[in-house]
Amino acid sequence: MLRLILLRHAKTERDSPSGEDHDRRLDERGHSDAREIGEWLAAHDAPDQVLVSSAVRARQTWDGMSASLANAANEIVDDLYHAAPAEILSIVHSFAGRKTKRLMIVAHNPGLHELALALSAGGDKKSLSELEDNLPTSGVVIIDFDVKEWDEVAFRRGKLIRFVSPRLLRETPQRL
Repeated sequence: MLRLILLRHAKTERDSPSGEDHDRRLDERGHSDAREIGEWLAAHDAPDQVLVSSAVRARQTWDGMSASLANAANEIVDDLYHAAPAEILSIVHSFAGRKTKRLMIVAHNPGLHELALALSAGGDKKSLSELEDNLPTSGVVIIDFDVKEWDEVAFRRGKLIRFVSPRLLRETPQRL
């Protein structure tokens, strides 16, 4: 059994000082949400390995979470910046042969949202319904695959275990 955790970066400022999208930073709420979701993951679904987009907002999201997930190895991956679902899946496949059982990707929409929907063949109906329209900032999607190697992860083969976001955690504390 392998577990893939998809995390959209936290809330950001509208524009960066440089004017480049890649350089957009987290706003105050984003920093707070990153810490909150990091604490939640540490208590529920801590990853072994984290792959982080090279965009400033993704790296800052990981920085806000990393104290809670100190045992997770992490790596910045340029190819995650605005990657399409197939590109992200290719990166997941590159982990074949490694001992990682819980892989987390910190990246961007629309690629992450589309990937989450494409991978999920079933699972928690409430989470599937909530995820259908949007993967919000700091949203976490947890998908299990009944496979032995990461290169066996494929579209429509995953089971959506849980979808959470800071807003959903505040509105429905039973998700804890």
